[in-house]
Amino acid sequence: MKLIVHVIAGLRDGGAESILFQLVVNCERYHHIVVSLSDDGKYGALLRKEGVEVHSLGMPAGRMSISGLWELFRLIRGYQPHLVQTWMYHADLIGGVISRLAGVRSVSWAIHNTTLDPKRSKKSTIVVAKLCAQASGFIPKAIVCCAQSARDVHERLGYKADKMRVVNNGYDLTAFYPDANSRRTIRLKLGVLDRTPLIGMVARFDPQKDHGNLIRALRLLKDAGHVFSCCLVGSGLNLRNAALCREIERYGLEDNVLLLGQCDDIPALMNALDVHVLSSSFGEAFPNVLCEAMACGTPCIATAVGDSALIVGDCGWVVNPEDPVTLAASIAEALFELGKVEQWKVRQERARNRIVDNFSLDKMVREFQNIWSRIGRTDPVC
Repeated sequence: MKLIVHVIAGLRDGGAESILFQLVVNCERYHHIVVSLSDDGKYGALLRKEGVEVHSLGMPAGRMSISGLWELFRLIRGYQPHLVQTWMYHADLIGGVISRLAGVRSVSWAIHNTTLDPKRSKKSTIVVAKLCAQASGFIPKAIVCCAQSARDVHERLGYKADKMRVVNNGYDLTAFYPDANSRRTIRLKLGVLDRTPLIGMVARFDPQKDHGNLIRALRLLKDAGHVFSCCLVGSGLNLRNAALCREIERYGLEDNVLLLGQCDDIPALMNALDVHVLSSSFGEAFPNVLCEAMACGTPCIATAVGDSALIVGDCGWVVNPEDPVTLAASIAEALFELGKVEQWKVRQERARNRIVDNFSLDKMVREFQNIWSRIGRTDPVC
């Protein structure tokens, strides 16, 4: 069986990391080894549990070390893989250069970002992305973009257009599906009555996600007399986050907002929600959480960032970013429709079917395999 080595900056709880996990675990045509430039993060242990070999090189976040670079070279040189698949800018550049030095000519990059704004993106990220653009002509044989919006942005940046392919993220529909038992169990655990509308947002605490936008929208909903609960889920969303707690208190939402931190059972949580909101202001490419929610039959409201509008389609609501008034109005519209049982059921079914028809895990795996088959090396390592 042909070997693919995956190189990624880290294995924390993020969208690209989740897609890498699903791809590796569900692709049986190739043997996979994963190399993290930093640490195990969330997915290191999960990958090992699935029988995937994982190497963590221990390099500091956003920085290189001679020992880490040498270990990466040694691993790739030793394994002599059919192909090296790298994930995100830093790994694309570092993994791509080291792979070529190790004699592997078949390199594929993966891009999972759409925004490179000097006011919001890290300077180091912008620099590395520009270096990748310059190197895209001679390091990778393929550049896989998770969204059309990502392809458009990077083509304008100077990435080689003829090497770029869009492969939308795919989702395991045997894990994400409507489940009434999970809904009851999670709501009971949270102390939320079934008749109480439950809004949720699954996203790490990060300026990109713009939790402040959602909090301001929730205050407007409360002022308009709506009764609801809202759970915020993800890294940094807990009572230890003093800044977030102050913001919730400032808007008088202590009785409405639940801070749940990281969740180990996202499908169950998505089933517990009536509406999932993603209030991001920038930087999204192809937000996994929207597809995961919709696959569970949970309609979504999202800001028009990245390919969010493509995902939601006519099954939910799309609003401008950084606009809490419009966001609140869309949530209010959703809550009104929630009270019309049959109409809401139709919307739930349409949301689920949109993911089944367009964004299945099987489709994503097939498209990656087709790219790997096309560019995989036939030359021996020198």
